[in-house]
Amino acid sequence: MSRALRPDAVLIQAVIAGALSFAHLHDIAAAAGQDGWKAWAYPISVDLLLVAAWRRMRSLRADHGDARAAWTWFVIALTASLGANVSTAGLLDLDHVPAWLRILVAGWPAVAFLGGTLLAHNPTPGLAPVHEPAPAPDAEVTVDRVPDPAPELPPATPTAPVAPAVAVPPALLDHARKLADTHHTATGDRIDSETLRARLGVPPALADAITAQLA
Repeated sequence: MSRALRPDAVLIQAVIAGALSFAHLHDIAAAAGQDGWKAWAYPISVDLLLVAAWRRMRSLRADHGDARAAWTWFVIALTASLGANVSTAGLLDLDHVPAWLRILVAGWPAVAFLGGTLLAHNPTPGLAPVHEPAPAPDAEVTVDRVPDPAPELPPATPTAPVAPAVAVPPALLDHARKLADTHHTATGDRIDSETLRARLGVPPALADAITAQLA
């Protein structure tokens, strides 16, 4: 039995809005002197930068990264799209486009190229692999004879072992505290030293020191 097709109202609305915005950007580019295929490339450039900035912003927020740069490019692309839509509402005479609009349209490819490059090559915070040296194999010990017993020494006064102090940068401690809070919210348990070391990508000694300060 064939399933009945049910059109999605949200998807239809998105297609209509996207087509209208695409046409408005094309009309502004054509009126500013960008004829032929160039006029059609402008709306594609604006929409792609808008989508790329939005996806980058969501990815950085999910990884608790700084999303201000992605948000800036999202606002730039949104302003270009919204400005083209508003300009075609009769506010501008498209037969006599002002010089400043021609300058903005002509300079947009360089702006879009810069924004796309920065969004694509900005590293995403993630787990940095920590390469620890492999333990050396146990050496074989050959005993030819039983060694003579060592002379007895007077008992030494036991001293408590002193662990070397590890300095934790305040910025790293603040970031670790945010990770610990997120881990506690998600699992209900306190974050352990091994999990914290994997998330931060730091040596075990530094991870132990951070965990002790978070306790």
